[in-house]
Amino acid sequence: MTTFRISEAAALLGVSSDTVRRWVDAGRLAAERDELGHRRVKGADLAAFARSQVELAEGGRSSARNRLRGIVTDVLKDAVMAQVEIAAGPYRVVSLMSRQAADELGLEPGVVAEAVIKSTNVVVEVPGRERVASQ
Repeated sequence: MTTFRISEAAALLGVSSDTVRRWVDAGRLAAERDELGHRRVKGADLAAFARSQVELAEGGRSSARNRLRGIVTDVLKDAVMAQVEIAAGPYRVVSLMSRQAADELGLEPGVVAEAVIKSTNVVVEVPGRERVASQ
């Protein structure tokens, strides 16, 4: 069974290790002590907790389920199109849109934005394993 150290769980959830410890101490996230006394979170428990957090964060109704909140780091515009780059935690998301849409959204470096992604082809990678494409 896969288990995660507190720091690993924090990185996967996009929060600090202290936040994960508080959740464990409050009983919101289950954790067990290993043979060295360190807290470990079971993969299945972490997945269930992550799902519950996502469900709480989703406000509106949308068929797009992939959302990455971040900060706009760059906007390149020409007469018709705009390229917008968002840093969402350790992830870089680049979107191409009409210049009109970028202007209407007020997109410029420093603005908090959410990349909402709906895709029919997603490549899933696990470090040390081959790629598996889902269709």
